[in-house]
Amino acid sequence: MSEQRRVVVTGIGLLTALGADAATTWDGLLAGRSGIGLINAYDPAPLRTRLGAEITGFDPAQFASRKSLRMLNRGDQLGVAGATLALQDAGLDTRSGLGPRAGLYLGGNKEISRLDDLIESIVRIRRPDGSLDMHRLGAEGASIMAPLFFVEGLQPAAVFHVSQKFGIRGPNSFYAGTADSGATAIGRAMRAIRRGEADLAVAGGYDDATNWWPMSKLDGVGVLATDNDRGAAAFRPFDAERSGSVLGEGAALLVLEERGAAEARGARIYAEITGFGSGNECHEPPAPHPQGRGLAQAIEMSLRDARVGTDAVSYVAAHGCATVDGDVSETRALHAALGPHAGNVPVSSVKPQIGHLVGGAGAANAAVVALALYHSVIPSTANLDRPDPLCDLDYVPGSPRQAELTTALALARGFEGQAVSLAMAKAR
Repeated sequence: MSEQRRVVVTGIGLLTALGADAATTWDGLLAGRSGIGLINAYDPAPLRTRLGAEITGFDPAQFASRKSLRMLNRGDQLGVAGATLALQDAGLDTRSGLGPRAGLYLGGNKEISRLDDLIESIVRIRRPDGSLDMHRLGAEGASIMAPLFFVEGLQPAAVFHVSQKFGIRGPNSFYAGTADSGATAIGRAMRAIRRGEADLAVAGGYDDATNWWPMSKLDGVGVLATDNDRGAAAFRPFDAERSGSVLGEGAALLVLEERGAAEARGARIYAEITGFGSGNECHEPPAPHPQGRGLAQAIEMSLRDARVGTDAVSYVAAHGCATVDGDVSETRALHAALGPHAGNVPVSSVKPQIGHLVGGAGAANAAVVALALYHSVIPSTANLDRPDPLCDLDYVPGSPRQAELTTALALARGFEGQAVSLAMAKAR
């Protein structure tokens, strides 16, 4: 049996409320800054949660042509930007196209085209009494609806635009979901390279989660923070006074390469991806199974895939969604999967600083783990003032921590019970 191909991270594209690239976001995390504040893009007054981590000053024209921008909603724009930043960070020459040995694996929570186009179309078919004239829509729909409305609304639209921009002609896939989707994309990309289907891949997730559409949906489900008066301090993973998540927009894309090829071209290697595991809570949402059994399985499978024991784990980038049931079940899942070693492992969540990126959240954790392994620094969990007694692990409160890291885990949990764990190791 031939030796298994190894997969490394050589580029990181991070676009968050803290910064327009990986370095700026990482510096913001370590400095304790937060991108969370009152939503400015629209009036959030009717919502119970009026906070979000919005990106200011984003210019999509820096990353996509005018023609492409006609077919990209904001989430897709962030995805194209994240891929561009990741490839630039990897130092790859993309001018002649990356070719058939390059893959693309993306994840997101896209459900709709741009709301401004949709609202304008709906307004045009309203009768004087306010009711909708569906007969007119059927008769004149071609002229009423924006010409590219349905093309723009396709879930995997960014897969086309990123592939076209960089000439990525190898294996590709799109995963629809929440935090699990971007993490799954990275895990599947790793396996494609490991199996020899590709030599490099762009992989990760993105989301415009502060948009009115996802905000209005999740606000009604009861998983978002309601302590609006606390501002940036409202997002409190593992804290006794937590009340839910605060959504953020952004992108987290990684460039993965076969290790030998990366070393041959002298690439900077952030970390090695060694394992990928998944599971499902099989429990009625939005609450996870009380014991976090799906997440525990995902962790166990990722360590088995990485061929390491639980004692090798030296850091966990937690999902840390700050819901009452979510944080407790995540803690229990870590106890179940890591056994007695769980108490020795630092566990932190960066969501209080960049927000919950939904489709990009799991991929953001993977980026954080790669950066933590590369810099030997663990980011802290902000706003953790009084830990819930049922959350009894080392959540790194206060400030970042220098540490000699070996193997670390990036965790992600989907809204309907999906769970993903990525195992990563320090590059030697």
